[in-house]
Amino acid sequence: MTNELPLWVPSEAYRNATPMHDFMTVCSARAGKDFADYDAFHAWSVEDRPAFWSAVWDYCGVRGEKGTKFLENGDDMLAARFFPDARLNFAENLLKHTGPGDAMIFRGEDKVSDRWSWDRLSAMVSRLQQAYRALGIGQGDRIAAMMPNMPETVAAMLAASAIGAIWSSCSPDFGDQGVLDRFGQIGPKLFICCDGYWYNGKKQEVADKVQTVAVKLGVPVLVIPYAGDAEALAKTLPDGKTLEAFVAPFAAKAVEYVQLPFSHPLYILFSSGTTGVPKCIVHSAGGTLLQHLKEQRFHCGLVEGDKLFYFTTCGWMMWNWLVSGLASGATLCLYDGSPFYPDGNVLFDYAADEKFAVFGTSAKYIDAVRKGGLTPKTTHDLSSLRLMTSTGSPLSPEGFSFVYQGIKSDVHLASISGGTDIVSCFVLGNPLKPVWRGEIQGPGLGLAMDVWNDEGQPVRGEKGELVCTSAFPSMPVMFWNDPDGKKYRAAYFERFDNIWCHGDFAEWTVHGGLIIHGRSDATLNPGGVRIGTAEIYNQVEQMEEVAEALCIGQDFDDDVRVVLFVRLAAGVTLTDDLVKAIKTRIRLGCTPRHVPAKVIAVADIPRTKSGKIVELAVRDVVHGRPVKNKEALANPEALDLFADLAELKS
Repeated sequence: MTNELPLWVPSEAYRNATPMHDFMTVCSARAGKDFADYDAFHAWSVEDRPAFWSAVWDYCGVRGEKGTKFLENGDDMLAARFFPDARLNFAENLLKHTGPGDAMIFRGEDKVSDRWSWDRLSAMVSRLQQAYRALGIGQGDRIAAMMPNMPETVAAMLAASAIGAIWSSCSPDFGDQGVLDRFGQIGPKLFICCDGYWYNGKKQEVADKVQTVAVKLGVPVLVIPYAGDAEALAKTLPDGKTLEAFVAPFAAKAVEYVQLPFSHPLYILFSSGTTGVPKCIVHSAGGTLLQHLKEQRFHCGLVEGDKLFYFTTCGWMMWNWLVSGLASGATLCLYDGSPFYPDGNVLFDYAADEKFAVFGTSAKYIDAVRKGGLTPKTTHDLSSLRLMTSTGSPLSPEGFSFVYQGIKSDVHLASISGGTDIVSCFVLGNPLKPVWRGEIQGPGLGLAMDVWNDEGQPVRGEKGELVCTSAFPSMPVMFWNDPDGKKYRAAYFERFDNIWCHGDFAEWTVHGGLIIHGRSDATLNPGGVRIGTAEIYNQVEQMEEVAEALCIGQDFDDDVRVVLFVRLAAGVTLTDDLVKAIKTRIRLGCTPRHVPAKVIAVADIPRTKSGKIVELAVRDVVHGRPVKNKEALANPEALDLFADLAELKS
């Protein structure tokens, strides 16, 4: 992609004041090297990973015993071990700060608001960890939570990690089978839930779901009060207690932290589950901590006292990422509910009121704000906002432009990409470099990222597979219930030997940045030419007539043809003229090969709980194949719209 001018260029004063610049200076002195620019710094961070990650530990003030070995078996991705002698506790590193200052600020739509000081947080963590131990929960035991993104959820997680228990969470909008598909695999010793939640101004009941899950799991249940009657719900459960009753026997005292190996399991996260029962991905305490510190301190410039916001649920890895902001002394700004209730200004109201330094969201949200005609730049005081991040799906070039035209002209916009697989990012923002329209700025420090063709050769100027060619700390420890590692190897290492193949279709840019063209397993292949679906979405979703789109390849007449499904804006119908306009837009904006053979209007498009459209599930429905796990979808009924469509038979 060519651009005349970058959208944002950091001034020399800005660059010199960033933690990234300071860290680069420190590493230059430690390594005895003169890093002329970020690219030279990144190259060193990959070439000397032991020295680099040791420097991250020291600079970020990680609490624990680092040991004398920083990397073992570094040339073997599956056998590599970072800091094999280290001992630390994840919660201790997030609770370093004390006092009456805000650790967390919470808004549950317009129904609930709260503020938690550092001291209040530590007190609740102490009482919870004592209650956990009284239940016999200890190192390696699992605690599962179906919770909103609220302060009590953070406290419950920290109490678990303080004693070496493993935390796993999902959001309360999951159906009972979706919850059981996840938590039923990991055998938790405690199930934590809310008594209801708010969405779009309405109270959402969970009692029936909680009762079903509790009976199937057969473990004690901790009910957190939020939008219902916690005491009444707890009484209906075989072994249920409210939060108040659970911690009542225990007075707050200094939190006790169990010192554990660097690789000790911290989280179990789940794949989307749209192609079968979700995979249980186990992440380590040390790897998660170091990777998040690196991303937040250096790539995001996070410093003590910053207000950090990410719009996320507890079923998305961005919640785990957000919580780690405590380790840098940031104040977490939590939000639960609809981002458009009572209207599309609600998150920008929050940002202006609390003076966010970092505003994280999804590409779909930015596009919805744009299409809603909102211009926060003219209606809200966002002077404190330094960084806006976007993930979940590729941010379109028009989305990049809108942030600067409609939200803030002098903000650092960082499109980021990684995933549940690594509980972090492979490619993300860089405060030392310009922002170019439609491009992710580059690879993260310490990560040997590249783009390879099908023959396993690095490519420039063409699309290929996004790969990582050397081990990094936040690789999963393992998959749960995968004793021989077969599922783990199949997920990332079957395509190329000893190379992490992430499953993204990507391309280097002339500026050293990257463009993600969508998932490679959803890549279209008409006439043998690989096409990324994101390229098509970038064109058609800019049309005011189109609210959202989904594209698949349909097996047809001994080839694959491109089929585009569109959810139209209110009051719009799919006329022949509109079909022609859509095809023309795609032909001019992409290539003739991208033009769909069919354009079909549908009333809704299926998506996961975190808002990602599910191309593979739609492709299965269109081809008459069963979708293995509809419980993973936020709106599974939408799949029925794609079954047996007459337009697909000719």
